[in-house]
Amino acid sequence: MAECVPFAIALLVLLVEFTPLHILYTGPLLVATPALAAVTMGPRGTLAAAGVAVGVSITTASYNGAWGTQQVYTNFLALFLVTAASFMTSRSARTRQEVELDQVRRIATAAQDVLLRPVPARLGPVQAASMYLAAETGAQIGGDLYEAVQTRYGVRMIVGDVRGKGLPAVRAAAVVLGAFRESVHYEEDLAEVVDHCGAALRRDAVVSGAAEGEDTLLEGFVTALVAQIPDGPHVEVINRGHPPPLLSSHGTVRPLMPATPLPPLGLEEFLSGPPGQADRYPFAPGDRLLLYTDGVIEARDQHNTFFDLAEAMGTMCDHTREAFLEDLHQALLRHTRNRLADDTAILVVDRCEDEGNRSPGGQAQGSWTRPDGPGRDSME
Repeated sequence: MAECVPFAIALLVLLVEFTPLHILYTGPLLVATPALAAVTMGPRGTLAAAGVAVGVSITTASYNGAWGTQQVYTNFLALFLVTAASFMTSRSARTRQEVELDQVRRIATAAQDVLLRPVPARLGPVQAASMYLAAETGAQIGGDLYEAVQTRYGVRMIVGDVRGKGLPAVRAAAVVLGAFRESVHYEEDLAEVVDHCGAALRRDAVVSGAAEGEDTLLEGFVTALVAQIPDGPHVEVINRGHPPPLLSSHGTVRPLMPATPLPPLGLEEFLSGPPGQADRYPFAPGDRLLLYTDGVIEARDQHNTFFDLAEAMGTMCDHTREAFLEDLHQALLRHTRNRLADDTAILVVDRCEDEGNRSPGGQAQGSWTRPDGPGRDSME
């Protein structure tokens, strides 16, 4: 509506000049239109508003037979000066905004490299790749998280989704990831790793509340799925209120539903008993495991139809990990018409056929980075 104000003023001047009210002096109104456009529409909008003002001035001067009067030429001179000043001011402001935005993006990219590190291509008995999409235009990071680490207990992974948006969500994601990265190396029991993540989140919530003059826990929580892949042909999973992972085996895709539903991290007071143990599922060589956040399965098209991730995974079961992520990204964009409503994190893991030929430390990077596209979403 603010962008329409300069053109509404030009229309008002036409109505005044073509009615008996033309005795009113409307020159200052037209002169003000480029300045108003510079505030709301930038350099191009300023020139467009100035062009409309000039056209209205010529039309009204011809209609009223005012050519040759000092008032008409004074109006044109004032309009020219205000347009030139408004254009330069708007251009300078736009340049400054672009520089600041570029700096923010560089900072966000650096923060992403620390918070969401690239997943190694080879981790013990598995090969992995990851993808991250931020829903907010121009954003690089958000409230979704993932990690995969090789430990003496096997390959341990986490995928999570923080309730909320903005910097508080990023902070909660950093807290959970920090606790996970520390505890996976010395806690033998996978349930203890999950407990460490929940405890870290509660500690941070108390500190955040105290800083704001509150003694209550913050309302945020994190849905998380923690998985462990040992040397044996199986995978162990603890699901804390997160969408179940999908397992593709011999062309068949099925969800790994938890035996006992558990509340998200940060809501441990709703546990009816001691924390459950990890559920175990077959995960043989050649199988593919897909961990994801709800931004994938809750993506909707124009008819409010949810994205069918299981069907998409079934049609791309023979793709390499990188090709799978790229095709899945394109399918999401087609389904939502380039309008992702929520952040999305995906971790795809393949059980290797040749488990004896392992790459220590997984030096090669298995994350796929899409080129810049609609919405400038960020992806690893």
